Amino acid sequence: MKRTLGAAALTWMLGTSAVSAQSEATFRDQIMGHFQQSSAKFTMLAEAMPASAYAWSPGAGVMEVGQVYMHVARYNFMYLQDNLGIPAPADVDLATMETIRDKAEVQKLLIRSIEHVKRATLDMSATELGETTTLYGQTVPAWAVLMQLVAHMNEHLGQSIAYARMNGVVPPWSG
Repeated sequence: MKRTLGAAALTWMLGTSAVSAQSEATFRDQIMGHFQQSSAKFTMLAEAMPASAYAWSPGAGVMEVGQVYMHVARYNFMYLQDNLGIPAPADVDLATMETIRDKAEVQKLLIRSIEHVKRATLDMSATELGETTTLYGQTVPAWAVLMQLVAHMNEHLGQSIAYARMNGVVPPWSG
């Protein structure tokens, strides 16, 4: 695993496509393993939080619980659409998504975004993973978008864990 990650990181830093198709596919599998672990925690936490907390925020101008979940769901769709050309489902309104606070609707869209990422990513060939795209103004291989998606999710997972604990909710996986 270290060799695959090292080769992938080197490729990303150098901006080349020297990593073999097999390494890219293996790297995708590693990224998706992390994505699945993080997304499982997100969905468990979204379930554990009471509906009344979805509009709670730790302070003025700070994202509410439901907004954090919808922000992650929105970016799950947007990273694929904007950076990999994989459109979000036609009935998903990315412009208003972060305003939703109804627990059932939030959970439904969060899960839907996770399934969209899984399906789209597993459908990508090793060649497609190595193709270049743009991410935040830089040319990167497509797999770097997936890595950013996981990093983004994990950033907000930490935020959501703090929010849960501030509301007296113990993350289900931590006992």
